Amino acid sequence: MKKISLFVFSLFFVATATLAQDKKEKKEVQQGHTDQNKFRQMKDVLASPNDQRTASGAPGHQYTQQKVDYVMDIRLEESTNKIYGDENITYYNNSKDHLDYLWVQLDQNMRADDSKTPLATSQGASPFLTPENFKSTYLKEGKGFGFNIEKVESNGKALSHFINRTMMRVNLPKKLAPGQEFKFRIKWNYKINDINKDGGRSGLESFPDGNNNYTIAQFFPRLAVYNNVEGWQNMQFWGRSEWALEFGDYVVNLTVPEDHIVDATGVLQNEKEVLTKTQRKRWEKARKTFDNPVMIVTQEEAEKAEKGRATKTKTWRFKAQNVRDFAFASSRKYIWDAMATDVNGKTVMAISLYPKEGNPLWEEHSTRAVATTLVEYSKLTFDYPYPKAISVHSERQGMEYPMICFNFGRPNADGTYSDRTKKGMLGVIIHEVGHNFFPMIVNSDERQWTWMDEGLNSFVEILAEDVYDAELFASNPAKDITRYMGGDQSNISPIMSQGDYVKQFGPNAYSKPAAGLYILRKTIMGPELFDHAFRTYSKRWMFKHPTPADFFRSMEDASGMDLDWFWRGWFYTTDVSDIGIKTVKPLYLTDKPNDRVVKLKEQYKQYFDSLGDLVYITDKKEDANPKAMDAYANGKEVPSYIYSVEFEKPGGLVMPIIVELTYADDTKERITYPAQIWMKDENTVKRVFSSTQEIKSIKVDPDFETADVDTSNNSWPKKETTKFDKFKNKVKG
Repeated sequence: MKKISLFVFSLFFVATATLAQDKKEKKEVQQGHTDQNKFRQMKDVLASPNDQRTASGAPGHQYTQQKVDYVMDIRLEESTNKIYGDENITYYNNSKDHLDYLWVQLDQNMRADDSKTPLATSQGASPFLTPENFKSTYLKEGKGFGFNIEKVESNGKALSHFINRTMMRVNLPKKLAPGQEFKFRIKWNYKINDINKDGGRSGLESFPDGNNNYTIAQFFPRLAVYNNVEGWQNMQFWGRSEWALEFGDYVVNLTVPEDHIVDATGVLQNEKEVLTKTQRKRWEKARKTFDNPVMIVTQEEAEKAEKGRATKTKTWRFKAQNVRDFAFASSRKYIWDAMATDVNGKTVMAISLYPKEGNPLWEEHSTRAVATTLVEYSKLTFDYPYPKAISVHSERQGMEYPMICFNFGRPNADGTYSDRTKKGMLGVIIHEVGHNFFPMIVNSDERQWTWMDEGLNSFVEILAEDVYDAELFASNPAKDITRYMGGDQSNISPIMSQGDYVKQFGPNAYSKPAAGLYILRKTIMGPELFDHAFRTYSKRWMFKHPTPADFFRSMEDASGMDLDWFWRGWFYTTDVSDIGIKTVKPLYLTDKPNDRVVKLKEQYKQYFDSLGDLVYITDKKEDANPKAMDAYANGKEVPSYIYSVEFEKPGGLVMPIIVELTYADDTKERITYPAQIWMKDENTVKRVFSSTQEIKSIKVDPDFETADVDTSNNSWPKKETTKFDKFKNKVKG
C-alpha cells in the first residue's frame, strides 16, 4: 500500500498555526473589506423568490403565462416571391393584470428599407462589393423588404395601432381584464428575401434551374411575451438575439404551387388531398419502419418534378397544439424520406426534405441523425412530446422551429464530401433538432439570454453526437474553450450578458456555457447527480418560461450541491481557470524536533507532556530517521517518502484540484480535491502526500478537465522551457 496517514502531521500543522496566530496578534488592525469570497452566496445577484418563481427553482403556485391561438391562411406566390397572410388571433390574458395594449413582433421589418439595423454597426469602407451591395450601400437603392400591414381589426372595426420598427403596439378598445380573451385580425404581405443574396434566418434559396427552396419562418406577426419578469418583452429585433414567444394552438392553411412538396409545424390534416396514392402508401410504411428511412419522394421523382412549373395551386392544412411558433418549407425539388423512432414507447416520425444537391450525404445521414437526437435528448430531459421532427436542407442555414429546422451541409457537385462537411452537416442537424427541447419546449427568453437555449442545447448536442459517431466528434469541450477564455479580456463578455452586445457571440453563447455544463457533469457533480438535476429542471419548465435563476436554483435544489461559486464565476465573470504547482518540498520522518517545535514544547509543556511519545517531520534530510515510527506501526509499512505540495491559483476561477501522482514503478494514483479547498485561501493551498515509493512526478489536471488556460505550471518536476517551446507558444498566442 503506497499511501498511509500519519498522526504526526496534525502536530506539525498545530505548531505552524500557533506560531502564525502569535505573529498575527502583533500586527496592527487593518482596514475592513466587503465579502468577495468566491463561495459567497448569490443572494445579491438572483431575483428574490416569489409565489410565481420559488426559491427551489420550480414554478410557484401562482405561476401564470399567456396563451395565443392563431388561425392563418397563407399564400406563397412563386412568380413574385411574396407571401400573403391573413391571420385571426385569440389572445388569452391568464395574468393577474389588466392590459391596455398588446405588443406584436414584426421581425421582417429588420430588413426593411428604413431599418435601423444597418445603422447600428460600426462599419468602414470595404475594398470590394458586389454590384447589388454597392447599389444598396451607396445608391441607397431599397429592396422592398418588410411587412406591409393591410389591416388590423377586431369584429370588422379597425384597431388603433402603432408600428415601432420591429414591434407593433395594438391598442385595445378597453382594458383586457384577467381571465378575458381578445380576438383580432391582421392582414399582411411581404417580399421574401433570398438567403444567399440578402441574408436572413429564413427565406428562399434560388437554384440555376430557376427553382426555389422556400424555408419560411418569422413570416407572420407574432405576439410578444408578457410575464412577471419583463412585463412585455418588446425589445427590438436587431437581427441576432432571437425570440420570446407564447404557446398556443395553430390552424394554418398553406396555399402553394400544385407541384410543391410541403411540410411544417404540426400534423397534416388533408393527406388525401395533397399526397398521391403512392406517397400515402409509402408514408404508411414509414410510420411502421424503425430501422431505415423510407423514401416518400425519390430523387428520380424530385428531378422530374423540378423540370415543370405548375400554374395551379394546392392547399396544405396543418394543425399544431401547444407550440410557440410555426414554420414551413416548400419546393418542387424536394426528396422526402422518413422513419419511425421509438421514444420510450411512443412513435415519433423523423423526417427529411432535401433537393438532389444534398445527396448522397442527406439520404445517408439526415433522418438517422434526427432519430438519434430525439432519443438521446429525451434521455437527459423528457420524452419528446411532438409527433414529428423535420430536417430541411438549405445551403447556408441553421435555424430551428417547433418540429422543423433548416440545415446546411452540402457535398461537392460530384457528390463527394469530406469528413469536415459530414461533421458540419451532422452537427447542425443534431443541434437544430435539439432546439425542439431548448427553447421550443423549455421556453426561455432568447431575446434576453441567448445562452439559455444555445448553451444548454450545445451541451446536450455533445452527448448526442458522441452516440451518433464518437470518432468523428471526438473532442474535449473543457480543453477546447481555453483558447477563447485565455484570450484578450477586452474582447470577451460574461455569459450573463444580453445577446445583442455580446462580444465573440459563438463562444460566449454556445461553447462556454456548454463547456461549463460539461465540466459540471464530468468533474464537479458526476453524471448521476447532474443528470437528475438537469432532468428536473427540464421537466419543471416544459411549456413554461424559465429564467437563469430558475435554472441555477433547480440544479442546486435537485442535486443537493451548493454551486453558487460556479455560476458566479463561470457565468457572471470572464475570469479564467489556472491552477498549478507552486512548490514541492520533500519531508522526512525523524525523532528530532526542530527549533520551532522545541520552542512550543517549552511554552506549552503541560500540553505536550499529555501527548506522550512523539515522532516528527523535518525538511532536513540529514535528520531523517525512517525507523522513528517502527515501534508504533503495528507491523504496517511506514512511508519513506513524504512531500508537502503547495498549489497556486493565478486564475480567478475556483475549480477542483485534480492531482495525478506517478510513482517510481510507473503506477499512477489520482486524487480530486473539491473546489471548496479554496474556501479559506483562494491563492494557495497545501496538501501532503506520503508513499512507500518515491514520487517521480506530480501533474495537475492531467486530462484537461477544468479548462485550465495555462498548463505550464501544471507539472512537477517542471519541464524546462526551450527556445523552441517559447517560439511555439508565441506563434500559438
